[in-house]
Order: sequence, then C-alpha cells, then structure tokens
Amino acid sequence: MISIVQTYGSMLLSALGKTLLLTLLSLVFAMIIGMIFALMNVGKNRAFNLIGTVYVDAVRGVPLIVLAYFIYFGVPAGIKMIGIQDFRLTALQAGTIALAMNCGAYMAEIIRAGIESVDRGQMEASRSLGLTYGKSMRLVVLPQAIRTMIPSIINQFIITLKDTSILSVIGFPELTNMGKTISGNTFKSLETWAIVGIMYMIVIVTLSKVAKRIERRVNRGR
Repeated sequence: MISIVQTYGSMLLSALGKTLLLTLLSLVFAMIIGMIFALMNVGKNRAFNLIGTVYVDAVRGVPLIVLAYFIYFGVPAGIKMIGIQDFRLTALQAGTIALAMNCGAYMAEIIRAGIESVDRGQMEASRSLGLTYGKSMRLVVLPQAIRTMIPSIINQFIITLKDTSILSVIGFPELTNMGKTISGNTFKSLETWAIVGIMYMIVIVTLSKVAKRIERRVNRGR
C-alpha cells in the first residue's frame, strides 16, 4: 500500500481534485436548474407546474449512467445527423451536464420543499405591502427557505460527489477511474481500492460532519 501511495500519490490527489471540481461545477449548475424548476412547481401557472413536474420525474426516472451515455455519445450523434460534423463533448463537459441535470432534479425538490416550509402568510403579507410576487419570493420567502435547505443541499453535494464515480464509464479521469488504472498497472486491487475508499471516506465524512454542524446551528437559530 505504501509503495502505491509513493508512486501514484500525486495522480490520486490530482484525480481527487478533478472529482471535487466536477462535483462543484455540477452543483452550481444544479442549483440554477433546481431553482428554475422549483419556482415552476410552486407557482400557480399550470403549464409551468406541468413542465417542472415532467422534468423532475423524467430525470429522476433515468439512471445516471444512462444519462451520461446519452449526453456523451447520443447528443453528438444526434447533432451529426442534422449536418454538424465537428461537434464533440469532452468527458468533463458531458459529465458536468449529466450530473447537473440529475442533481438539478433532486435540488428542485429540495428547494420546493424549502419554499413550501415557509408560512404562506409571509408571501401574503409582503404582497399586501405592495411587493410583486417575484420580489416577495426573492426578498422574503427565499431567505427564510434557504436556512431550511442548507443541510439538504450539503447532503446532495455528498451524493453528487459519490455519483462522480459513475462517470468513469465515459473516461473522465476522476478518482474511481484512476483507481482502475492503478489497479491494472500494479495488479494490487486490494491495496488500490482500499486507498481509493479511504480517500472518498475522508472527504465524505468531513462533509457529513459539516452538514450536521450546520443543521444544529440552523435548528438552534429557529
């Protein structure tokens, strides 16, 4: 195990950095996607409600690995069919899109639940003071909802971090993919996967502790 760390330690740390980068990028875009579809779902427009519901149900109903294959292989193939021959997606681009879409569907439900946890009287009071629906949502409802959502958002970050391992199937050089490479080069599967598992565990346990601490602070602040 020590020899693997000495020889491949820098490669493993680089792969972990790429894993965290992919996770952060995906979460940023997922927050935007989640906010858009959550607002569609909590609004009174039935057409928007339908669009938001269809997106959430459709994306959550497709395994992430299938979504990754579709975006990495299917989308370029579809674009080539309409005459654009040079279009390609890198593994990072396809992985970010796949994870953001997948995480965004779950984030939409987190944000929707957070908004609905705020007493409806808050919206009614702000509207009675002359604020528009958009300003009431932005200035009154969302700031209160965010406090409730933070622990769930951190937990979703952890889930997304673990889901990055699936993207090894499209060749993205994240931590699991690097583990496969090292295992194949050294023929030391036990030691290699033990090291990879420990690296994941350190990051995920740290984030879990942060989530629990934030949740306790939020609960005390209510």
